[in-house]
Amino acid sequence: MSKHRIFLGAAACLLMTLSATAWAEAVTGAGSSAAAPIYRSWGLAYEKASGNRLAYESVGSSAGIRKIRAGEVGYGASDVAPTEQELKKDGLVVFPIAITGIAPVINLPRIGDGQLRLNGPLLARIFMGQIAQWNAPEIVQLNPGMVLPNLPIKVIVRSDGSGTTYNFTDYLAKVHPEWRGRFGVKTSIAWPEGFIAAKGSEGVAKAVGETVGSIGYIDFGYVRDFKLAAVQMANQAGEYLSPSNDGFRHALTASDWVRSGNFTTTLTDMPGRGVWPITMGTFALVPQVSAKPAETVQGLKFFVWSFLHGDELVQQNNFVRLPNRVQAAAFRIIASVRDQAGNQIGMQLTGF
Repeated sequence: MSKHRIFLGAAACLLMTLSATAWAEAVTGAGSSAAAPIYRSWGLAYEKASGNRLAYESVGSSAGIRKIRAGEVGYGASDVAPTEQELKKDGLVVFPIAITGIAPVINLPRIGDGQLRLNGPLLARIFMGQIAQWNAPEIVQLNPGMVLPNLPIKVIVRSDGSGTTYNFTDYLAKVHPEWRGRFGVKTSIAWPEGFIAAKGSEGVAKAVGETVGSIGYIDFGYVRDFKLAAVQMANQAGEYLSPSNDGFRHALTASDWVRSGNFTTTLTDMPGRGVWPITMGTFALVPQVSAKPAETVQGLKFFVWSFLHGDELVQQNNFVRLPNRVQAAAFRIIASVRDQAGNQIGMQLTGF
């Protein structure tokens, strides 16, 4: 048994000493729409186990960070880990929750899930507005024998500040120099004229489902929920793969997350066979020193419970659980949160 498994075993047996702070009516969180499915599942299970419900607003990563900065929620949720400088400035700490991936999805006549092939440079050119027809020679060349419709490409993008957009553009910047120079890596993009903007992953999923000739990018959990057709993407090894938990896991294995426990690096365009090239992590943010300990402690208890009891729900929602050493780092960060008097809030963690 590895020392990290021993560590987590100790965490599973940790002694929780509740603070004098009374239990709040609800755990409050807001942010990532990508992570909304896992928070919904964890929230229902947590309420059944503890009697405390989760009130989560799926408003996008940027809004989630704004809300936790303003002290409006017990935790913020983001698919982007802020830098150490940003965290220090805002008085926050961040820890990872789970791993997922981004899937380009299409709505084309007689072309189903996993049938169309694209690569990174071609995807970047579509989202720069440089390829306008589905039967363009560049797409035909990658899909020999497929009858591609003579339809205009209708590009559907996020209208709100989004960690999904950040990771999607991080991938495009890595695979296409022109994208990197023109658009860069951002949570919000000034998209080319004529693109269709929708709010949240659910909004993009609905828009793609309703728009023939469209392409969009959404978090993998929404592909199955909305019965959409994902494209195959080429990875660094030259393989064409459909998005899957196995592909996300391979990307994770190739990353610094596993090698060093550093979860601040993105997981896009990782090397190796079996890797899904647009993999990403999702994160939670809480105050380092809480001015509202009653609210913050509810979020911390929720996350500790979910890490210890929620692995099956992670898998069911098409996420990948954290590596042991990264989950151990998350426990240490949770344990570091204090109130304004300098006391640990909510729990005393022993066995570490």
